[in-house]
Amino acid sequence: MASPQHLILQDRLQQFAQLSEEDIRLADGLWTLKKIAKHDFFNFRNSVCRHVGFILKGIFRVYYVDPKTEREHNLFFATENMFLTSLKSMLTQMACPYTIEALEDAELLVLQYDHLQSLYPQSHGWERFGRLLAEQYLIFNQSRSESLLTQTAEERYTDLLQNYPDLLNRVSLGHISSYLGIKGPSLSRIGAQLAHKH
Repeated sequence: MASPQHLILQDRLQQFAQLSEEDIRLADGLWTLKKIAKHDFFNFRNSVCRHVGFILKGIFRVYYVDPKTEREHNLFFATENMFLTSLKSMLTQMACPYTIEALEDAELLVLQYDHLQSLYPQSHGWERFGRLLAEQYLIFNQSRSESLLTQTAEERYTDLLQNYPDLLNRVSLGHISSYLGIKGPSLSRIGAQLAHKH
């Protein structure tokens, strides 16, 4: 009998990549439960990412540290029911310049890169999963680059609230201002202006 965590994963795999029960059975025993404490890491800077995780509980931030200034730049937040990896590092098996940190105590189901590779020749469903995962990350990265180039600070903040409505309750304003590319005082002012409008 599958655990409750594996049933949640199974449901998500069916939604995300239309995996069949047979596809899912192929990966039985390959997903392992991993607990990561608040402020511990899913992946370290300058290490090779060797796994993809499915977040059952918790929230993560993906960030880059500027080697010249030592300033952190948040690139991405990942929450429950999302697949988490450092995609370029996992695909190339080269070191990743980003760090992935848990901002809350977290639980994931984790699949090793080697196991994912072994599933591809066995199943078109798993090949589709790999393609969709890559497409999702590509679209996210392109959308993020475009938003920083084309949107005002207020528009970026509004988008964040629409896409991640509970993020403000779970992540510090410092992390959010870094992600949006807005200084802290400006973020507070934008928040107050939007609250006043509504």
